Amino acid sequence: MEQPIPFEQALREWAQVFMHRSMREFQACVKESGLSHSQLATLMRLHHAGSCPVSGIGLDLHVSAAAASQIVDRLVQQGLLRREQDDHDRRIRRVTLTPLGHEVVRQAIESRVAWIRQLVAALEPDRQRTIVESLDRLTLAARALEEAQGAPVPQT
Repeated sequence: MEQPIPFEQALREWAQVFMHRSMREFQACVKESGLSHSQLATLMRLHHAGSCPVSGIGLDLHVSAAAASQIVDRLVQQGLLRREQDDHDRRIRRVTLTPLGHEVVRQAIESRVAWIRQLVAALEPDRQRTIVESLDRLTLAARALEEAQGAPVPQT
């Protein structure tokens, strides 16, 4: 079997550590909030992409319209979301975060960012600058690859 080149191996190892930590933090947020994975993912989606119809939640979570509607119903009952009539089409109900929903998302993001801050503190400034340059190049290459494949590219 062919051995991966050092860059590929380093990238794989970083992705493994990062994803493991990210998922662990997500699990902790789910447990702490008392929400399901789908419910927290719905809140995060609305935070990052803004309001959308219930059908948009179903598409993003890869669940049926009925399942998306149930997720939204529970979050509305908990005061985390509200349904609003679409300004352009009265048949469509858009879903938005309430102030409480925004607060749950803020806490979830903060708990995931805390590890990044610890990692930053563990690296000296010269090393950080080198890593920033490399990550910027890697991000540009990854975005170009995503665009070439027709995938949506999240912007920061």
